[in-house]
Amino acid sequence: MYNQTVARLTYKALLGRRRALILFALPLLLLVVAGTVRATTGMDDEVTRELLGGFAMATMVPLIGVVAGTGAIGPEIDDGSVVYLLAKPLRRSSIIFTKLLVAIAVTVVFSAVPTLLAGYLLNGNSQQIAVAYAVAAAVASVAYSALFLLLGTVSRHAVVIGLVYALIWEALFGSMVSGARELSVQQWALSLAQKVAGSGAGITSDVGLTTGLTLLLLATVGGTWYASRRLRTLTLAGEE
Repeated sequence: MYNQTVARLTYKALLGRRRALILFALPLLLLVVAGTVRATTGMDDEVTRELLGGFAMATMVPLIGVVAGTGAIGPEIDDGSVVYLLAKPLRRSSIIFTKLLVAIAVTVVFSAVPTLLAGYLLNGNSQQIAVAYAVAAAVASVAYSALFLLLGTVSRHAVVIGLVYALIWEALFGSMVSGARELSVQQWALSLAQKVAGSGAGITSDVGLTTGLTLLLLATVGGTWYASRRLRTLTLAGEE
């Protein structure tokens, strides 16, 4: 199911000059802000929750997911180079699975790792807040990668749609509107963060742990399955 050649080409596409700037900029901004906050206010659990929850989880993780997920396959479909890949004797599910693993790896490295470092920088992992948010960022990265990879296979405007979702739905509605929070990857992941940190840490989610993990699994598996199906459809269209 994993193809090294496809993985190498995908890493090269994702870590190209333009996307690399975006991937590095957001984590760097988080760490700079975390260092500034720690220097000016000292260790504060509430400030840590606000920064990691309000910026890292609500903005940084989904945006990096958009870049990695859509960038893993979207540009190849847009410029037609995917035809050369599809001409190889590779199963379509193998192509999608490989690209998904690469997108997950990139998203985790550029979102979960900086979230953990920022948490330690802010409060030294007091009440397991840094670890809890890092775990939430990691599981959210998996779901985002699958959903945005799917989006890259079904629309030529995947980046725009992904940005609208990340900035409007997750960052705005997902933080303010109670009904929207129940349909937010961010909130599903926070249900796990709430469990990891414990009740005293003040991390909350609008969905229970079982519901959150179930929805994360469904989003990941469903997105991957439909992306594979969509890629087979693209092959048939090209042959016709």
